[in-house]
Amino acid sequence: MIAYPQFSEVELIDRIIKGDLALFEVLIRRYNPYLYKVGRSYGYFHHDVEDLMQETFIHAYEHLKKLNDKKYFKTWLIRIMLNECYRKNHKASAQKEIVTDTLSFEKSTPMFSGNSNDDIERKVNNKELSGVIESAIEHIPVDYRLVFSLRELNGLSVQETAQALNITETNVKVRFNRAKAMLRKEVEKMYSSEDIFQFNLIYCDKIVENVMERLRSKS
Repeated sequence: MIAYPQFSEVELIDRIIKGDLALFEVLIRRYNPYLYKVGRSYGYFHHDVEDLMQETFIHAYEHLKKLNDKKYFKTWLIRIMLNECYRKNHKASAQKEIVTDTLSFEKSTPMFSGNSNDDIERKVNNKELSGVIESAIEHIPVDYRLVFSLRELNGLSVQETAQALNITETNVKVRFNRAKAMLRKEVEKMYSSEDIFQFNLIYCDKIVENVMERLRSKS
């Protein structure tokens, strides 16, 4: 990865809009894990998720100037990814518009927080049990799975999740609580969110290369 100067996210976006395409790589690498978890939680296999991620980043770049409040790029990007997932699944009722409104977000505290580094390392290394976690999550109905992914795995607030999924905040809270109830108690107690749906650096590089190559070919 190329070393870039340290910019705030708003500064990055401003520079990208002004024509510094190379800086878009920073945003791709930063948000690859978020989009991967969204795609997997929606129910798509790895290769499909990679395709959806690439389309999401291309779409985001092409419409970056339409983002009214750059502070909420993450929520806007996740909404685009969800729209891509909806379209791929041929859902007629999918919400197509891109979120550009200013939002006021609350802080979110993931239920898997608080584990020591030693515990996290031990759990990540246990591939068999990590598979149990993925299997448990994949068996949750998609409506609950997506809320769980956005709230727990991606750390979005109730308001961010409601906006991304176009549902009420009350609905978010209900679905999140039900999703947690569907998971076995030992999964909730023993694992951190870092264990779930990992996006390996090798795959990250692949997404970056593919997206940047497509964008350069258009410029």
